[in-house]
Amino acid sequence: MRIADIKASLHGFSIEIPLLEGRVQGYGREEQKHFVFCRVETDEGHVGYGLTGHFLARSVIVALEEHVLPCVKGMDVRDLEKIHQCVWQKLNPRAMTGTISMALSCLDIALWDIIGKAQGRSVAALLGNARKKVPAYVTFGFPQYDVDTLKEAAELHVANGFKALKSVVAVDPGGWREDARRVKAIRDAVGLDIDLMIDANYLFNPVEAKYLCREIEDCRITWFEEPLMQNDARALADLRRATKIPLAAGQMEGHRWRLREFIDHQALDILQPNVTYCGGYTEARKAAHLAQIYNMPIANGGGWPLFNMHLMAGMMNGWIVEWHLGMVAVGETLFTDAPKPEDGFITIPDRPGLGLTLDEDAFRATRIRVD
Repeated sequence: MRIADIKASLHGFSIEIPLLEGRVQGYGREEQKHFVFCRVETDEGHVGYGLTGHFLARSVIVALEEHVLPCVKGMDVRDLEKIHQCVWQKLNPRAMTGTISMALSCLDIALWDIIGKAQGRSVAALLGNARKKVPAYVTFGFPQYDVDTLKEAAELHVANGFKALKSVVAVDPGGWREDARRVKAIRDAVGLDIDLMIDANYLFNPVEAKYLCREIEDCRITWFEEPLMQNDARALADLRRATKIPLAAGQMEGHRWRLREFIDHQALDILQPNVTYCGGYTEARKAAHLAQIYNMPIANGGGWPLFNMHLMAGMMNGWIVEWHLGMVAVGETLFTDAPKPEDGFITIPDRPGLGLTLDEDAFRATRIRVD
């Protein structure tokens, strides 16, 4: 099973958000309009799929087709360490992140999909098969909601079986004070038995983050995700010492060395490698093992649950997957058999590889021409 071709394509999307009128451009935030889809084909006719998010999407396509393919063409798909070594040595000897990490993520996910299909096992099973289903939390607290609609949306998702919710902070014009009001409103709406996470997407400075933590410490927050600008490991460690709220980060980091910084600085309670950004399952598995050594759980941040659910199910310290409404809509459109949560859990499909069947019509309908 040797790599014969890599084909990458750009796709665009808009979604419907519960209780909001009309469609929201992109699949989460306004700038998230595009994503990269990747097909890897072997000389024996096997096909695997990979995906990454919107960052420098056109550059990722060029990297895959014009740089990664010449590097790995003809290599056996099962030689994952050798393939990664080739990409690192020839294309990224200084361990940069960004475009090359996302391209490698696409490639690696597709390779695991091929290997699973060839062996008749799911990717989760290949990773270790620690569990057959994983809990899911729904990212629902979009800034377009006012406080009353935010509460209504929270109650709606709990009624639909979710036992864990995540809301965005650090984007309201009212600053951290308004964030605190919104968090308290959600907690009042759903009660104390529902897990509640918040996500600043890197946007707070350390002082603002401390103010918010101080204000909501009695809200029983399950974790505060990526609270600080640049994911500054030193500043995260300082914040962690200053608050009782657990901290989580790592979803956009491009390789194991960057993720290791958080552990070296004792900056986090939960590590969040995301297979669509960090270098795929091969690199995420290393991050999971690193966290496991320090008795840390891994959890999914950064979305793309149909791919990250395999990591959470496969690894011993895997925990919970993010049911991000926008990225879920992408997956349910592109794939005919995308699983859905039941009573707050996602069961890993009993099908080989990713367990996903591409809808070719939807693939063509969402594709954007790249000149």
